[in-house]
Amino acid sequence: MKALLPQPAEVVDLVEAYAVPSGTGNRPFVRCNMISTLDGAISINGRSGLLGGPADRGVFQVLRSLADVILVGAGTARSEDYGPVTLEDQLRAQRVARGQSDVPPIAVVTGSGNLDWSSPFFMEAEARPVVVTTLASDAGARRRAEAVADVLIAGEDRVDPAEALHQLWQAGHRSVLLEGGPGLNADVVHAGLLDELCLTLSPRLVAGDGTRVLAGPELMPPLQLRLVRLLEQDDFLFARLAVT
Repeated sequence: MKALLPQPAEVVDLVEAYAVPSGTGNRPFVRCNMISTLDGAISINGRSGLLGGPADRGVFQVLRSLADVILVGAGTARSEDYGPVTLEDQLRAQRVARGQSDVPPIAVVTGSGNLDWSSPFFMEAEARPVVVTTLASDAGARRRAEAVADVLIAGEDRVDPAEALHQLWQAGHRSVLLEGGPGLNADVVHAGLLDELCLTLSPRLVAGDGTRVLAGPELMPPLQLRLVRLLEQDDFLFARLAVT
């Protein structure tokens, strides 16, 4: 991995390059990590894994290792077949040295509570998962969730991202890694809660009519971002962009 901006370098320490800023106020620092092709696709047949490569997976691991909690929509967790977080020993050791747990928990956002409570995502998780749901979700599903996860109620009929992030903050999570999908990304952006986008640009074209990084109506005015860092490996570009 080499750096192109802000200063060219042939060797990059990814943990240093993506270090979480301190002093974000009274809510978590929210960083979104996504991958996109040159023509804007974020998945092939509903999966993003076919767009990446070893370098992308390395950045993915580092970003997860830096976060206090990972936030993901239930649809993305299902389509990407999410399992428990796994990290290399070195990344674990660095987390412990920073005062974090060995691995971050995953908080999954679901309005309905329609999840497989017996899946490895819940049953084999090293860090107890979090379920973020609504008062309108099925009461039986919430009871089943409480057996395998911490449950947060963040809204009546629809999950309120501000309330969800507030509760994660109260639980001690100072940095959140948002992993999609596009609908959840858009909810966070519309609420004015996104601090940073880490975008991997995959050197591929796929066509199709799939969704982009954000779903829903156009932002007006468009959200302005500032390029903080640009890395490159194997023709993949890794942009770290701060919301201005």
